[in-house]
Amino acid sequence: MANNSNNRRQRQQAQDNDTTILPGTIDATPKGYSIDVRVFLAIITTTMALAFTAGVMMGPTSPALVDPVLSMMGISLPDEGSSNGAVPALGDVGGGGGGGGGAANKKGSANVVAGPARKNAEGAIEDSNPHSASKKAKEVLISADGEATFASSGGDGGDVIRQPKRTPTDHVATLGYKIRETHVNIDTPVLEGSGEGLPYERDISRRNASGSANDDGEGGDDKLRDQSNPSGQHLLVDIKNLEAAFLNSESRLADAMQNSVIAAGLTMLSYHCHSLHPAGVSCVGVLLESHISFHTWPDEGVITLDLFTTSEKPLLPALPKIEELFGVPRIDPSTGEAMTPETLWSHELRGFRTEDARKAHYLDGESDLSNWVTSPLDVVYKEQIVTMKSRHHRIDIWDTKERDDTPSYEDGLRLGLKPGDPRWLSNEHASPSRMLFLDGALQTMNDSEREFHESLVHPAMFAHPSPRSVAIIGGGEGGTLREVLKHKTVEKVKMVELDEKVVEVSREYMPYLSNCTDIVGSAPNCFDDSRTELIIADAFEYFATKQQKGEFDVLVIDGMDPEQHDEFTDPAIIDA
Repeated sequence: MANNSNNRRQRQQAQDNDTTILPGTIDATPKGYSIDVRVFLAIITTTMALAFTAGVMMGPTSPALVDPVLSMMGISLPDEGSSNGAVPALGDVGGGGGGGGGAANKKGSANVVAGPARKNAEGAIEDSNPHSASKKAKEVLISADGEATFASSGGDGGDVIRQPKRTPTDHVATLGYKIRETHVNIDTPVLEGSGEGLPYERDISRRNASGSANDDGEGGDDKLRDQSNPSGQHLLVDIKNLEAAFLNSESRLADAMQNSVIAAGLTMLSYHCHSLHPAGVSCVGVLLESHISFHTWPDEGVITLDLFTTSEKPLLPALPKIEELFGVPRIDPSTGEAMTPETLWSHELRGFRTEDARKAHYLDGESDLSNWVTSPLDVVYKEQIVTMKSRHHRIDIWDTKERDDTPSYEDGLRLGLKPGDPRWLSNEHASPSRMLFLDGALQTMNDSEREFHESLVHPAMFAHPSPRSVAIIGGGEGGTLREVLKHKTVEKVKMVELDEKVVEVSREYMPYLSNCTDIVGSAPNCFDDSRTELIIADAFEYFATKQQKGEFDVLVIDGMDPEQHDEFTDPAIIDA
């Protein structure tokens, strides 16, 4: 039998040696080592689990992830509801005081006793931790640099487990909850206070207010305090080029905040300021009307402020005082001179108002004044020249410059700019645009007023073969009158304007609109031209009752938006 087996093996070996691979076939003989995919997945899973466990033990990971792993190792973690009233480590680091004792040690560490506590029937505190009797971790020390030390409950000779702080990086994910421990004082504000001698009761319901205040804030403080409507005002202010020491001083910033609240006619209830590490201050003030808050960046010289109120007390009048109080200039190190603070601000009406209330408010989000001036933050220069209320209108004049404005042709002549001068590309050398608003609606702006008034007047004037008598409805700013007087055939111009204050304000603050110095035979101001007759009256009523048929050759209407006024479609007015 043995010989037969040997013979078979020899014959099989001979056949194997004679085997040849035919052309077009693939050699399927395995080469190298083969690995079971199940073994491979098991190795990868184990490696990931070990890496996760190491990260939990060594890095500043959230306690929600630490608890399960340390529980498997038999280590119990501290609970904020500690039985001896010690301060939790999270809030005590950084030297902040907290409720209930537990002072920090000389190295900035805080003692925290582990295990949740509860009261028994007699009111005594008892430990509910199931591991409290074992020699497990009973105390945690967290130093100021973020290192955590778990000491056993055995006292002498006990094991010590250290959780060192991970090396800081620029990636926020590596910081974890350490930011809350070392970068901001959470438990106790650096500076805090409260309003004293409050002039009002804290009842802000409608029954404590005698009515609604108007846009000017008239009607008394009681009317302004009606906060029963779900609406408010929001003022955002960003200022740069400020002194670093001022932006890092809690006391100076708190004083500026309180004085700003007083300037706005508001009531401070309390305030809290937190000093940040390594620099900066965050403050919030609770107002009877809502809140004021800000944050500072001392190294960059920047502060961003947020003021929200639920009262009808206007906030814009307080803006210059806010700029004055917070606008402490920094010194330019290259020149040694004080830098000019630059301010960006935005004002919005917030909440839910009725449709009629929104249309009536000159700062509503759909008004021209809001869209062009008060709302956009990218309007880098805003200066209020005039704000007043006449018997008929609210009159506002503003100067503005946008970020991409450049010098005009007139600016070039004034500054003597030559082709290629880099000042042509500078916003700094551009003159601001001046705009006139009536009840929040844009009436005219110096950048485009000539195009507007020329296109309004001359087509009708040239359509008449010889216009001698012309009537103007509205146009109190003077631009339409100026264009009419340019026609030599004109002998009489009768302008009927409702609001004499519009004429007075325009002559003083926008004199170029009524400038007739380039018209031969006219007065320097178009309103003083001998051909001009100015009538202060309701134009529609005047033409319906006092106009004679065929008195005027041309009628020019320079009034408000016809879509907002039914007078323009009144058949009696049209017939007149």
